Amino acid sequence: MNKETALLANARLDVRDQFPAIAGWHYLDSAATAQKPQAVIDAITQAYSRDYATVHRGIYERSATMTESYEAARAAASNLIGGRPNELVFTRGATEAINLVARTLPKNGRKRVLLSHLEHHSNIVPWQLAGYEVDAVPLTPDGRIDLDAAEQMLTEEHRVVAFAHVSNVLGSILDAKRAAEIAHSQGALLLLDGCQAVPRLPVDVAATGADFYAFSAHKLYGPTGIGCLWGCAELLQSLPPWQGGGSMIEKVTFEETTYLDAPMRFEAGTPHIVGAVGLHAAVNWVEQLTLDAIHAHECALAAECRAALSDIPGVSIYGPEDSAGIVSFNVDGVHPHDTATILDDAGVAVRAGHHCAQPLMRWLGIEATARASFAAHSDSSDIEALVRGIEQVKRIFG
Repeated sequence: MNKETALLANARLDVRDQFPAIAGWHYLDSAATAQKPQAVIDAITQAYSRDYATVHRGIYERSATMTESYEAARAAASNLIGGRPNELVFTRGATEAINLVARTLPKNGRKRVLLSHLEHHSNIVPWQLAGYEVDAVPLTPDGRIDLDAAEQMLTEEHRVVAFAHVSNVLGSILDAKRAAEIAHSQGALLLLDGCQAVPRLPVDVAATGADFYAFSAHKLYGPTGIGCLWGCAELLQSLPPWQGGGSMIEKVTFEETTYLDAPMRFEAGTPHIVGAVGLHAAVNWVEQLTLDAIHAHECALAAECRAALSDIPGVSIYGPEDSAGIVSFNVDGVHPHDTATILDDAGVAVRAGHHCAQPLMRWLGIEATARASFAAHSDSSDIEALVRGIEQVKRIFG
């Protein structure tokens, strides 16, 4: 942690009262989905109650206004990660974004994809379904993607390198710029799964050198059902449509159909209009706090949590010391589902299971973990409640 980040860590965020759904509740499952601040709730409510109309083809004024709001959301989401509006495709979520790339990217005779042992299933299964042969990079002892090993493993047969920017289980942060350099050294493309990164730390796709970047709104304090695929403009323009319908066409005849330029060619049908409005409100909300402040806040809480859990005998903690807002752990001799159930009785919500990362569980030599994940609204009281709950787990299971 550098000096600036350390100063921010000492000035903890205080936004808990902006989240109406967590009053009296210790919510530590933000890595699965983030709770929504009132500003996002209000934006969605207004969009449905006062402003609603379809987008892009309506001649009447409200449709034109809603179209402006929809495209303003695209601009805000792309700007958040250092991209441009014509480089950002709205999808149903990060899962669909990765599937889009896997299904439309020409292999050009290169049928292999390089992943890692910590990837979410959404960054494994789409490549398998698209016919790629998967090679998996090992992890370092503290749970990071071993980029030295990746450099040795990468060959000219690999079309894509696809890594999580931040692990959804371990909180480990990828050196994205080096990953891009490694990928490009063999002519491969780099796709980053940014689901856990975008809500937690500043992202600049241009600086990292990534070719594709996927993230979801609901982990960024926005609504479910909408996500984003950022791609270099030239790459996006070279990809064929993957779904057909309204909105993505230029001209349709029974003999031939021509398509709009990217990103519109990838957005067939009526989009999640209000979802885009909610995403824009979420982007505005995190930008007002600043992602530097959110990152420092969450890192400080993760460090505090790791220290508190380390003081409890019989608790195993996974991942690096500098994990980004995520702490996975187990109580010796207790299944994580039992741990989570007892914690729920104590008013603490954690995730328990394999976290859609079964290869990582096998790498760690376990079946599952409990996971506490922090957000801008989290504070030390959440950690205190977590510790009390774990002590209750130990009393029950002796």
